[in-house]
Amino acid sequence: MDLLNYPQPLADLISSLARLPGIGPKTAGRLAFYLLQEPETAEALAQSVLKAKEKIKSCSICSNFTDQDPCAFCRSERRDRKLLCIVEHPRDVAALEKTGEFKGLYHVLQGVLSPLEGIGPEQLTVQQLLQRLEGVEEVIMAMNPTVEGEATAMYLARLLKPLGVKVTRIAHGLPVGGDLEYADEVTIARALEGRRNL
Repeated sequence: MDLLNYPQPLADLISSLARLPGIGPKTAGRLAFYLLQEPETAEALAQSVLKAKEKIKSCSICSNFTDQDPCAFCRSERRDRKLLCIVEHPRDVAALEKTGEFKGLYHVLQGVLSPLEGIGPEQLTVQQLLQRLEGVEEVIMAMNPTVEGEATAMYLARLLKPLGVKVTRIAHGLPVGGDLEYADEVTIARALEGRRNL
């Protein structure tokens, strides 16, 4: 999208929106024009962003997003403190909570190992994780099935196993409703590896 044809404030708004994940230049342009035509929506959006930036912080225990420290999960007496699920980002906690299945605690790494991007264990919350293991019997690795996610899970497993903690990995495989013929080889291989008794 050629931004030279737009007034500078509009071009800046489009550029800012285009930096958001999943938003390309055309979508950014549509959003910018919509916000200018709907000033109440634009004002509400701006206030919501400012309020979130002001109020939301990382939990001092698990690094999840929260407006109270510690977060509701870490404060809860109903969560199973023997189970700890490690995820990459706060949005992963939300995805797991939607299932209603996991009743333990979480630990958010704030990313994955990526040497090419200069992200090592020091840039993640690995030290905070090691300080929380007292009383934990099982650590569940719930990283995304990417090269970096797998490398991070393997690194953490090597770090945690000598400490006497059971380390498990969430299963990967075919989605419900998926067809074998459309699945890639890696997904099918993971599904075979993760098979269980009926």
